[in-house]
Amino acid sequence: MKAEIHPAFYEAKVTCASCGNTWTTGSTRKELRVDICSKCHPFFSGEAARIIDIEGQVDRFYKKLSARQAYVEEKKAKEDAKSSPERAIDELGLAARAADALKKAGLDTIGKFLAKLGEGDEVVLAISGFGQSSLTAAKKKLRSFGYEVPEAPAAA
Repeated sequence: MKAEIHPAFYEAKVTCASCGNTWTTGSTRKELRVDICSKCHPFFSGEAARIIDIEGQVDRFYKKLSARQAYVEEKKAKEDAKSSPERAIDELGLAARAADALKKAGLDTIGKFLAKLGEGDEVVLAISGFGQSSLTAAKKKLRSFGYEVPEAPAAA
């Protein structure tokens, strides 16, 4: 090791200009002054969380979260309404004659029509004014709405 090339090493006194906290450490200078230390820095003192809350970050996050939950619930309610058995038979978009025939037979909701379909196609076709083409169109529309269309019972 060469002589006289190394700097002098001191027990330096460090002073924080913000809070006045002091401590000692090793340094090549006898005295150090710092602007901020671990006692008063927001990250180390826990003030960082308070600063975020002051800026409204957390509140904004919860607001977005509640808006998302409301959107999801609304979307689910719409999906449930689409497959509700209480929907009017008019929503199937059948011909006026077929829709009127179903209403006269007392089948004014999709749920009642599905129950009648469960008894068999012949029972539905027995309704005056409701034919095979209307039955086919109604089944297609029911499937497109997401309803489980009952199959005709097998002949014995």
